[in-house]
Amino acid sequence: MASAPKAPEERTSLFGLPPFQERRFLLDALRTETVGGMVLLVAALVALVWANSPWREAYESLRDIHFGIPALHLDLSVGHWASDGILTVFFFVAGIELKRELLLGELRRPAAAALPVVAAVCGMAVPAAFYLAVNLAGGGQLQGWAVPMATDIAFALGVLAVVGTNLPSGIRAFLLTLAIVDDLGAIVVIALFYTSALNFPALAGALAGLALFWFLHQRLRVRGWYVYVPLGVVIWALMHASGVHATIAGVAMGMLLRVVPLKGSGGWPAEKESPAERIEHRVRPLSAGFAVPVFALFAAGVSVSGDALAETFRRPEALGVMLGLFAGKIVGVFGGTYLAARFTRARLSDDLAWADVLGVSMLAGIGFTVSLLVGELAFTDPGTVEHVKAAVLVGSLASAVVACVFLRMRNATYRRLWEEENRDEDHDNVPDVYQRPRGAAREDTAGRED
Repeated sequence: MASAPKAPEERTSLFGLPPFQERRFLLDALRTETVGGMVLLVAALVALVWANSPWREAYESLRDIHFGIPALHLDLSVGHWASDGILTVFFFVAGIELKRELLLGELRRPAAAALPVVAAVCGMAVPAAFYLAVNLAGGGQLQGWAVPMATDIAFALGVLAVVGTNLPSGIRAFLLTLAIVDDLGAIVVIALFYTSALNFPALAGALAGLALFWFLHQRLRVRGWYVYVPLGVVIWALMHASGVHATIAGVAMGMLLRVVPLKGSGGWPAEKESPAERIEHRVRPLSAGFAVPVFALFAAGVSVSGDALAETFRRPEALGVMLGLFAGKIVGVFGGTYLAARFTRARLSDDLAWADVLGVSMLAGIGFTVSLLVGELAFTDPGTVEHVKAAVLVGSLASAVVACVFLRMRNATYRRLWEEENRDEDHDNVPDVYQRPRGAAREDTAGRED
């Protein structure tokens, strides 16, 4: 009989193999995000080609069509419906991920969470500092400091899938946790710094709706989607009318879902999976395959002509974004990881090297989705918004290209580790690496790079 799966490495190992159950969830989530990331790449490419073609006016006309209910402050353009409405699905999934990580995942234990949290915080703070330094020196607008803070995990995984880089589970887990903490930072920034004048009655109504959502879900155990979807739409509309960015409603509802399955006590039947896991499994493909690509289709359509790009490189706001994403992320994520490993008990996995941390730091500079959203929120001048969006595309593309070239140089090592992680010679559906004694060394490490 196969022994119970257990992690073969100490949990303080940077880029070490995640626990068996965590790895199963990770692979399922990353599989969806990878497919979604490839769809996102296609949507962004379509937007760029369309916006720079003879049919540019048709693209802009479609993006600017208004429809909705004016009496409810919902007479929005197609572009705003994409960013304020459809993108709420993405933030709903982010809320579920965040709660799950806080209660069940890497973030629940300070020792395991320290490295990705410190890396993520530094990876947000340093790009913001780059942006502020460039714009203070160049006389630019300072309110765009949050644009280069985000990491787009779907875009990053889509790029990796295209180039065929087989990152081991430990690196992917670190990157996913990094992105989740980044999402939390973006949520806080949007809520605190990019909220317009508050409509307190509407905000009170949204909070009352969230309280009702919690009561129905947590106390009455109501399960019907036909209850929560209309209630969620009402909460979203009230949040939008309140002046708080409407996507915050999605985050709040995601974090209200129960992530721990019932064990059958108190008259309630036992659950095989929690409501959060069940709902996330159904909604994540909608988020990755539809919501984010549709947002990209209407947000990434910027001019990339020679004159437009030349002007982008002359604007301090755009330069700050590009340098923040490309250089700031590398300095922030790598520096934060090194400092956390230097001053804590954490150590680098024996099979990997600090070059791998550098590669992940480069990959973190892909800040597509949330960076485009924050760029739209930070600036009111259409010209500045266009240049900032172009800067997000340039910075993300530069980070993607450099990261992929760098990681491809290490791909032989990654392929060996991936094959070892998935080897199951006794065919018991549990990889052999999880059945070794704790602390046992991996096989075939003679070729490891220092």
